[in-house]
Amino acid sequence: MVTEPLTQVLILLVSSVLVVSLARRIGMPAILGYLLVGMLLGPLAGVLPSSESMGGLAEIGVVFLLFTLGLDFLWARMLAMRREVFGLGAAQLLAIGLVVMGVLYALGVTGAPAVVVGGAVAMSSTAIVLQQLTDQSELNRTHGRLSFAVLLFQDLAFVPLLALATALVRGGGAFTDLNLARLVVEGLLALFVVLAIGRWLLRPLFYEIAHSRLRELFTLTVLLVVLSCAWITQLVGLSMALGAFLAGMMLAETEYRHQVESAVRPFRELLLGLFFISVGMLLDVRLLYMQFLLVTGLLVLLLVVKSLLISLVTRLYVDSTFKAVRTSVVLAGGGEFGVALLTLLVQHHELLPARISQPLLASLVLSMVLSPLLIRYNRRIARALLGERGPPATAMEREAAATGAVARREHVILCGFGRVGQNIARVLESQGFEYLAVDLDPARIRLARQAGDAVLFGDSADDELLRQAGIENASAVIITFANPAVSVGIVRAVRRLRADVPVLVRTQDDVGLAELTAAGATDIVPETFEASLMLVSQVLLLLNLPPARVLRMVGDIRASRYATLRNIFRHDGAQVVDDSHAFREELRAIVLPPASWAVGRRLDDVRTRGADVTFTAVRRHGITGRQPAGDTELRDGDVVVIYGTPEALEHAEAVLLAG
Repeated sequence: MVTEPLTQVLILLVSSVLVVSLARRIGMPAILGYLLVGMLLGPLAGVLPSSESMGGLAEIGVVFLLFTLGLDFLWARMLAMRREVFGLGAAQLLAIGLVVMGVLYALGVTGAPAVVVGGAVAMSSTAIVLQQLTDQSELNRTHGRLSFAVLLFQDLAFVPLLALATALVRGGGAFTDLNLARLVVEGLLALFVVLAIGRWLLRPLFYEIAHSRLRELFTLTVLLVVLSCAWITQLVGLSMALGAFLAGMMLAETEYRHQVESAVRPFRELLLGLFFISVGMLLDVRLLYMQFLLVTGLLVLLLVVKSLLISLVTRLYVDSTFKAVRTSVVLAGGGEFGVALLTLLVQHHELLPARISQPLLASLVLSMVLSPLLIRYNRRIARALLGERGPPATAMEREAAATGAVARREHVILCGFGRVGQNIARVLESQGFEYLAVDLDPARIRLARQAGDAVLFGDSADDELLRQAGIENASAVIITFANPAVSVGIVRAVRRLRADVPVLVRTQDDVGLAELTAAGATDIVPETFEASLMLVSQVLLLLNLPPARVLRMVGDIRASRYATLRNIFRHDGAQVVDDSHAFREELRAIVLPPASWAVGRRLDDVRTRGADVTFTAVRRHGITGRQPAGDTELRDGDVVVIYGTPEALEHAEAVLLAG
């Protein structure tokens, strides 16, 4: 076995990249790739340490998964699903547990050990099921919702089953009615603490953190909240994942939900991969080889019996046999909680004989390995079991959301919801166009949400947030931030996801035009130039210039990227905004004294001495000549108006005034 930590990490990374990439290439779930990595590098090759040494860190991945699921699960929805959670969940656990206990009784295993084993077999993998359903966009379907309800009840039921298993291992004396009552009270107290934190502390906490505008501080706060709530529930014997789920459910009702999910996603994906690898390490391939027929038979029996019982129970809660069978296929595999319970009993042969425990544990782990495939093809398997041909009776339906559905329809994305963004929103709304705004000001977002506006809290340059805002369905993206650097980052993020969507950018002046254009902005609107255009067009209309001519003039100026409006004189205190800016040209007027070199010479002569500027006018005796020709001869007292960059202007002035 490799003992060097860095070597272990490198082997793990290389294997994961190769196997998961191959799994994706052939259309298999990424979870299956992680499970195979664990199987190949764990007991088979002996490269990685035991799964127990990785279990603590891997379990955090499940914590983050349940937290993100809680972000999409409002408290009102939890109350609405209480019938499925406590009704269907309890019925599923009881039905499977009784059948398994009956089989064990026939094999000579009775009493409390049979109860623990029955509960262990009834468990399904929360991480595998929910992750795979999320990847397939089926978590909000009927079978996904029912599966989630059953898994949530299993998390709750794991607590008394674990207490019973622990008491059996210690000799049975620790499991008394008093200890059971204490466990229930402590569990309820922990749930109350987590819910109280979520209700009264999380919103003001994130409000203050969001005001700092520090992304790393926001991420640290999210991690603190997730792990703290998980720690509280674990402290009293409840599941860590349950505390994280409740914390996410509390944050689901705030305006920070999408940014929180974006912050926690990298940690969740990394640690979940480690969790699936640790599950793969549990499968002893050598035992599978030596007792292949027995393990295979137990595996088939486990999948068939669990599917049949779950189908029968679920049919009482839905009006479709097809949906009930799909739910049973999704939940047919074993779970990490069941493996944990069996692992406790495996060490004590007097509680559960090795001839039963070892093959049963192997078949349970193997069912977890097969779970991603069962979930992936649950529709096809359900059709085959029911003898259906062709597509199902009803087409795939998405959960209809009220305000959240805007992102799924054609809409305009507003990056920034300040004065300009809100003005644009009102005009779009008045003309029947839908919009979805993104902003980082928590106070503004809160007020906008209360008013019924479709807004999200978060960084507009974040790829995941843009996906949640429905960038794939956006008909246009409007960036209203005044800072060009911020706008450039958003434009680049949009272009990474959508190359064809029009992107309009607001700027205060011409700073950043070249960079914004290079980043992919479709159109750029400088406020200063547009204000000048509006004023001059109104003046020209008041002077009775034909409207068509005024519109043509405005269009020509815009087409030339406001080149005419850049011919300005800067005041003495004006600073160059950006030394690398491509549009730094300005005007300068130079009066020729009698002794200057340029007196008596032509403009072409001035150019031959390196004056790389444009001569826009020459004023003599109060008369101004625009766009003078190159053979214009300069005289004493002439005012020469030149146009160019500050460096070119300095050089040209030195040439004109040379003695």
